[in-house]
Amino acid sequence: MKKYLLATVLLCLSVLIAQAQVKTPAASPLSKVEQSVGMTDVSIEYSRPSAKDRTIFGDLVPYGKKWRTGANRATKISFSTDVNVGGVDLAAGKYALYSMPGEASWDIYFYTDTSGGGVPSDWDDEKVAASFSVKPSRSAMMVETMLINLNNLRNDGATIDICWENTVVSIPLSVPSDKLVMESIEKTMAGPSGNDYYNAARYYRESGKDLDKALTWMNKSLEMNGERFWTLRQKALLLADMGKKSEAIEIAKRSIELAKEAGNDGYVKSNTQSIAEWMK
Repeated sequence: MKKYLLATVLLCLSVLIAQAQVKTPAASPLSKVEQSVGMTDVSIEYSRPSAKDRTIFGDLVPYGKKWRTGANRATKISFSTDVNVGGVDLAAGKYALYSMPGEASWDIYFYTDTSGGGVPSDWDDEKVAASFSVKPSRSAMMVETMLINLNNLRNDGATIDICWENTVVSIPLSVPSDKLVMESIEKTMAGPSGNDYYNAARYYRESGKDLDKALTWMNKSLEMNGERFWTLRQKALLLADMGKKSEAIEIAKRSIELAKEAGNDGYVKSNTQSIAEWMK
């Protein structure tokens, strides 16, 4: 009995100790930067170490060795569109940002594997999506806590600035704002797409609005996108709602043919059931 009580007491104490862990401020707190550059969304997530009277570059952060570009885990950066960094094209996506500091030049690496804590021990050059060199500059202002930010914002670009101690490294960033704007203008000026006509026609039918207009839009969708079994299904339903059941049956039969070719049994079944109802 005494052994049982002792074990119970020890268990309770261990639970209390686990629950009463002391929480302290992080030595290198996590920071997240989110910034729109033109029409591109950029996000940077990194931990911010402080100098604390230490010599940073060339000492705490050695020259000639790859660095996680921050503290704790590797710094991560993401782009919502394709971009150009340091004169190198980079696809939209998320990357680990590594660097190799030097007195006269820094090597910058955008690495596709973002799961690592620091610089990978099994570094794989195949995972380097972009690499280039930039020259550091010296600032008269001492930056105690490392800072990564987006500055010099323009419609077509910015700089990704890494600042710590008296060192500033600016990575040129170009974004395809003009291309995206021109694509948007051309798409808008070209008028509605086939899918736009389809969605509008379907909404009109399901909402009991102007069915003649809905039929015009559905035909426009078929003209632009070609025959698709789901579009033909909606046209058949539309014709049936308009009281044109014989036409609806013929369209539904064509929808069945295409659905069978695509291996879509659901549309075959629904069209078959509708045809049976319309023939009554």
